[in-house]
Amino acid sequence: MTELILSRLQFAVTTSYHFLFVPLTLGLSVLVALMETWYVRTGDETYKKMAKFWGKLFLINFAMGVVTGLVQEFQFGMNWSEYSRFMGDIFGAPLAIEALLAFFIESTFLGVWIFGWDKLSKKVHCMSIWLVAIASNLSALWILIANSFMQEPVGYVLRNGRAEMVDFLAVVTNQHVFYQFPHTVLSGFTTGAFFVLGISAYHLAKKKHVDVFMRSAKFALIFGIISIFGVLGIGHAQGMHLVESQPMKMAAAEAHWETESPAGFNVFAIVDKENNTNSFEIKVPGVLSFMSYGTFDAEVKGMNELQAEAVQKYGEGNYIPPVTSLFWSFRIMVGVGSLLVLIALLGAFLYKTKRFENTMWFLKLLPWMIPLPYIANLTGWFLAEQGRQPWIVYGLQKTADGLSTSVPAAYIWTSLIGFTLLYGVLAIVDVYLILKFVKRGPVEAEDEDSSTDVAKGASLWT
Repeated sequence: MTELILSRLQFAVTTSYHFLFVPLTLGLSVLVALMETWYVRTGDETYKKMAKFWGKLFLINFAMGVVTGLVQEFQFGMNWSEYSRFMGDIFGAPLAIEALLAFFIESTFLGVWIFGWDKLSKKVHCMSIWLVAIASNLSALWILIANSFMQEPVGYVLRNGRAEMVDFLAVVTNQHVFYQFPHTVLSGFTTGAFFVLGISAYHLAKKKHVDVFMRSAKFALIFGIISIFGVLGIGHAQGMHLVESQPMKMAAAEAHWETESPAGFNVFAIVDKENNTNSFEIKVPGVLSFMSYGTFDAEVKGMNELQAEAVQKYGEGNYIPPVTSLFWSFRIMVGVGSLLVLIALLGAFLYKTKRFENTMWFLKLLPWMIPLPYIANLTGWFLAEQGRQPWIVYGLQKTADGLSTSVPAAYIWTSLIGFTLLYGVLAIVDVYLILKFVKRGPVEAEDEDSSTDVAKGASLWT
């Protein structure tokens, strides 16, 4: 393999693994904060048990996210030094703010929350977990501001072969952020909701801690339904925006080769990349026009026309991303999202009709649904990043041009294998700890002091 392929593979492995923990951090932090808020408002000890139990699972996930996230920034200097040289003036600023502002607030008040039980007033302690939740999502905002520049560059000038920032406000208010941030955050909320719902169902099926997990399931169902419908709405709006800002990405996601008016939606397609066409397709007339522009008779440009425009604008080259993988990634994401809607609505119906805790087949099904949001998150992120190819910074720098020039393939192979093995070990530890605390349940987990739990957990990561 070439250095380019190996470097991309390494970044894909480490980023995908890290991104497994980010959505749950975003969603579960807010759910824990809501549970503790209910405890402060009502004085009901059940809500305190809920906050402590789900808080421990949040801590395990948070620790894994921190450990795996640290690797990401080092790769910019090692494997992608030309990208860092070209983009450092812009990319570095949001990441620095994220670390110095959001992450410091998050980590500081997480410590306050862990060790502050029965030492702080209820309201101050509750405020600490809300600051953790707000900072976690604020952290995502700054990272997505940096990523949004790669998707839709604004507020810069090209000077001496580098992109230099000339308008910080334009970078922060990049139109792409207003779609990508809520899409990512609401996806995280959905992940947290189904995580809580699945584990609650596991205990309810065993008739254990019924009061705690019935209330947890109610929180998860309400939170999940609001979040998943939010994802669908903002996802549609983001797709319409991308048709204008990154039309090639959306055309590839639909395997849409030829310009059509009206344009049909490919339910199924077998892509013939060599001939830039589909050898077989099942198409619904007019639907792609509606998805793209909100009307059934709009013209939607195909990849062949967009390729010709890109050659005229940027010079010779292949500007069509990998169509087959994008086409099916988009359908997996949408299909999984639709399934989550049905599950959440069915769960709400059973809860409303007081049959939730007694519908055993549904309770036994829900734990197996926990991976679904993760699948949707990863395929959606793959679509966002792979769909931008061949650009690492859209329209400004190609991925091949961002690669380090002095790192041989043997070094990349070594680090790739090392990261993969290390992350495999961390995955085993993570699953072990999650299962351990899930099986123990909230009552047993309270028997051991929270600070002792955290100290033991911290020793595993250091």
